[in-house]
Amino acid sequence: MTFSNIKLIATDMDGTLLNSRHELNESFFPVFRKLKDKGIIFVAASGRQYFNMEKVLKEVKDEVIFAAENGSYIVFRDQEIHVQDMDGSIVKELINIARNIPDAYAIICGKKKAYVESTEPAFLDHLKLYFERYEIVEDLLLVDNDQFLKFTVCDLAGSEVNSYPHFKRFEEQLKVKVSGPIWLDISHKNANKGKAMEVLQTKFNVSAEQTMAFGDYLNDLEMLEKSHYSYAMANAHPDIKKIARFIAKSNDENGVVEILAEVAG
Repeated sequence: MTFSNIKLIATDMDGTLLNSRHELNESFFPVFRKLKDKGIIFVAASGRQYFNMEKVLKEVKDEVIFAAENGSYIVFRDQEIHVQDMDGSIVKELINIARNIPDAYAIICGKKKAYVESTEPAFLDHLKLYFERYEIVEDLLLVDNDQFLKFTVCDLAGSEVNSYPHFKRFEEQLKVKVSGPIWLDISHKNANKGKAMEVLQTKFNVSAEQTMAFGDYLNDLEMLEKSHYSYAMANAHPDIKKIARFIAKSNDENGVVEILAEVAG
């Protein structure tokens, strides 16, 4: 396969670029440098918070475009490229639903920081993996003075079976995505990684045929659909494997970097 026409590469992080311990393989960096030398635009696209993504990729943070919060917040060198926030009244409705789901913990993903009201240690352990800046508040319903990029449920009983059914009815008006085994993400209808791809393809005059993307879970679906070179990880959700054109080795086999090395030459 020839990769000579590729101008833009986007990759999910957890379950994709990062291994099961949420670590980045050091072999990524020399390959990344070669891609940059070829003029290829590199996008990290994740449900993670921007500040957290920046920390994970701190060594190259000024050379990476960050599509954070499932594409609702796109930033390059601390400059905002795209913001798609949610209506506060809808967020309040989602909070009230989440409060009544057993083993589920609500997170408001604001532009400034994330907001939670639970101090459950098991929940906070997961929160700290993906959110660098957060505040524990007494009542999420009283949070204001921020733009809400995403509403997330951390569901320790399993997002697909426990939380998703409660929010499925919002799919006509919002983007509702099972983004991991214990994660459910709800965003503005126009906020997803595919929309982020459209914004960046337009900005940099890149076509879908010149785009490569990697993903493993349902919040990656639209991003893969906007990329001709669409790769599902070997460890990906079955529905992602169905729509991807290609399969990469698993995240624990450094599958993304292996393909990137082929592109870098």
